[in-house]
Amino acid sequence: MKNQFSFPVMLLVTLLNACSTDTVTPTVMPDKSPASVISPSTGSPTISTLKATTWSALTGWEKDDLLPAWPAFLQSCVALNKQILWKKACTTAVSMQQPSNTMVRHFFETHFIPHQVINADGSDDGLVTGYYEPLLQGSRKPSARYRYPLYATPDSLLIVELGEIYPELKGLKLRGRLQERKIVPYYSRAEIMNNPEKLQGHELLWVDDEIELFFLQIQGSGRIALDNGETLKIGYAEQNGHPYNSIGKLLVQRGELPLEKASMQGIKQWGQRNPDKLAELLQQNARFVFFRELPADLSGPLGALGVPLTAGRSLAIDPRAIPQGAPTFLATTWPNSNKQLHRLMMAQDTGGAIKGGVRADFFWGFGSEAGKQAGKMKQKGKMWVLMPQGYTPPKLVQQ
Repeated sequence: MKNQFSFPVMLLVTLLNACSTDTVTPTVMPDKSPASVISPSTGSPTISTLKATTWSALTGWEKDDLLPAWPAFLQSCVALNKQILWKKACTTAVSMQQPSNTMVRHFFETHFIPHQVINADGSDDGLVTGYYEPLLQGSRKPSARYRYPLYATPDSLLIVELGEIYPELKGLKLRGRLQERKIVPYYSRAEIMNNPEKLQGHELLWVDDEIELFFLQIQGSGRIALDNGETLKIGYAEQNGHPYNSIGKLLVQRGELPLEKASMQGIKQWGQRNPDKLAELLQQNARFVFFRELPADLSGPLGALGVPLTAGRSLAIDPRAIPQGAPTFLATTWPNSNKQLHRLMMAQDTGGAIKGGVRADFFWGFGSEAGKQAGKMKQKGKMWVLMPQGYTPPKLVQQ
């Protein structure tokens, strides 16, 4: 596709190379950190296409127990029911009292048309990874034990919605800071770790484990257990705008870990064996995440759709490819296994490393067992998006 941007826009894009931009589709190995709450959109796939198909084409559809996905769908409707496309289906769903699995299946097959996700290169399979909500030990005050800070969004972080200046750049953000009258890149992870005074006064909490804090930033949300017995829920607030760099991949490149050991668990074990090398390694991922405290009564962490995630039924996707909030049928396998995992999910989250058509991050829920599943999940999969009757898939836009 030929570039249709005006000269001023192209000049701005060139200048932005000095700072980081990303889509408002902001990220265990894929980065879940930028799961910021954004306005839901039906979206227009630009890196894949949705191809209408029949229900019989969905691998495993007839065997899935759809009932556990129903609460997650109702959560999606909280965000989507004001949109004309979704209003009829969501209104009907809300009116259904104590539906059975048969009723739920009939509902979807009546109100929706399945569309297979096809990648830009014409392939129909891709990568499915996992993420979860971890538990860390922490304090509201620093101490000899609790010396690694979580930060709230600093006042110095400048965020520019580029679409408000140039409509052609809708969905892009610029993150940086002011230096005199210039916008320059915000502080990297290395700059923050080596110069904590730059964020002094913005500490939200302190935790006792540096690498657990690093992976908390990748997950994007978690819980902090305090010594007084209180447990706090925290979620992604913002990030510094730098690109995400996989430290697992870096350890493999350096010969520190074999590829099959470059999981979350493998990296943590490496960190325990090499405490003197850990800080330098973490600093190679320049992206840094800022947090906020969440209401204690939330049923799950907030995803990018702005609704709580449901363990085992929420997906992080690239909303350039899959409309946010849409029911999405996933055909993959269990972590490190050939056992089939065919399940109706809801596209309720995004991630900085979740890019592409058939590309998803499976939310496993809270705790250590969820973490084990998430950390080892790196499976192939296919995806079908269920769109309401009357939806017309847009044509693929080449990047």
